[in-house]
Amino acid sequence: MTRSGVQEEGTRPGDAPGRPGAGDEGRPGGGPSADGDDGSGRPGGRGRRALRWSATTLAVLILGTAGAGYLYYEHLNGNIEKGERSSGDSKARRTGPNAAGQTPLNILLIGSDSRASDANVALGGSRDNRGNPPLGDVQMLIHLAADRESAAVVSVPRDTRVDIPRCTDPVSGETHPATNDIINTSLSRGGAGCTLATWENLTGVYVDHWMTIDFAGVVTMADAVGGVEVCVNQNVWDRPLPGVPGGSGLKLEAGTTKVEGEQALQWLRTRHAWGSDILRTRAQRMYMNSMIRTLRDQNVFTDTGRLTDLAEAATESLKVSEEIGSVKDLYDLGMQLRTVPPDRITMTTLPTVEDPQNRNHLLPAGADAERLWALLRDDVPFDDKGGKAGAGDRTGKGGGPSAAEGGASSKAPAAKDPSAPDAEIGVLVRNATRSATLGPVGGRAGAVARVLAGKGFTRAAPDTAAASASAEERTVVRYPGAALRGDAERVATSLGIPAGSVRQSADVTGVTVVVGADWREGTTYPKQAPPRAGDLPEDADALNGAETGTCMDVYKPYRW
Repeated sequence: MTRSGVQEEGTRPGDAPGRPGAGDEGRPGGGPSADGDDGSGRPGGRGRRALRWSATTLAVLILGTAGAGYLYYEHLNGNIEKGERSSGDSKARRTGPNAAGQTPLNILLIGSDSRASDANVALGGSRDNRGNPPLGDVQMLIHLAADRESAAVVSVPRDTRVDIPRCTDPVSGETHPATNDIINTSLSRGGAGCTLATWENLTGVYVDHWMTIDFAGVVTMADAVGGVEVCVNQNVWDRPLPGVPGGSGLKLEAGTTKVEGEQALQWLRTRHAWGSDILRTRAQRMYMNSMIRTLRDQNVFTDTGRLTDLAEAATESLKVSEEIGSVKDLYDLGMQLRTVPPDRITMTTLPTVEDPQNRNHLLPAGADAERLWALLRDDVPFDDKGGKAGAGDRTGKGGGPSAAEGGASSKAPAAKDPSAPDAEIGVLVRNATRSATLGPVGGRAGAVARVLAGKGFTRAAPDTAAASASAEERTVVRYPGAALRGDAERVATSLGIPAGSVRQSADVTGVTVVVGADWREGTTYPKQAPPRAGDLPEDADALNGAETGTCMDVYKPYRW
């Protein structure tokens, strides 16, 4: 099999309706992106994400079961490459257990565009980028509900501009200062551990583990699965056209086809033939659903030879965070993932808007993005099929108050030390009311500081040194270390801010109230509506894991 069959994509068809022109901004300094995207600012860079997610899911399903003895078990362990879980400053805390003692599980999946090997260069093109620090062009979070009865998948487009925290590269020891940049650059600023910290700060969700896979790993895993069925309504050939170079090389006849290896990678990288980036993500999710069904239908556990091949491919293709760096750990993780039926898996994309600073980049879409994160933080199902509460319901009967209401899920373990008297607590108030769509509200830091002073916190003051462009979708109270946690909780209580929004952070030197876009007016923190099961933003483009019978329409210039 010749891996060079996967070609670099070029610009999208200029005459296709509703699509902006080209201009590659996908990688710093321009040049072709990892998946051949033109960086046009729509959700490009989603190519291959479905295969990477599915390959990783396969890996955790099969690991630990193929060894016939100790030596083989150790061999598989030796295949697994490991790295530290977090290499950046993070503000997230673990979610507390529900009434049954269960907690959610969050796994970050990263597709690296590394060209560190001949195989990756052949598959990914862009030979001029060989040796450059890898970018995390595909990033997806799997959220496994505390009760293990549902799962949610959220992807963030690679060109989404976010705050990246200070990170220390675990290999070189180099420390990178905090910055505001597109999210795929986080991988080059401290490895997967930096990307994990970036996600935690973006979402407020504690991420338990990360896994990464590169081009060659994608193809290896696709071959190991033995093929996945995809469907097109017309003959498709994603090829260069006059004025539109590149293309994935995908060529299929109309109807259902089983694709594997490079052809699977071509399917997931195709954009031109579908007509838009949004339609490409739908093709990727269709592949994802088909992969899930394929794995469930295969009886691989009775076929020792095939199971051995799968285990070898999985352990050689993945790099994982060190706390799950053994066959046993991955097997245990896989057993948890297996409990979720396909019809309770919901796959989504972060709602985004065009970045006003650069039309080729994106920003999280304000309230819609926050709605998605609130569902994850409160462990509320992305579908409405379960009828059960998330981790926040301590009664076990459902319907309990959410973190947004200051309910059980918002309650972190009580501080060991009581707070100081109110008048002795120093508090800085920072204005971060700017959002993706709205400018900052002038004077908010001073107004909230005066509210605190009126409540007896006489040392409260606005943070005049804070950047005027600070932005937080959700109001939080931060503190630098355990000694001030009780003080921070006391301040939050006085303002009506839920305890789940009190977080430790290396970015502050004292108790700091960060007034977010959710509190743009008034002297009392507004009561937040609790997230409801299945209440997803329309632009999250949700797709159910059990969906069948759908085929992709082919954009006319790419039919044959």
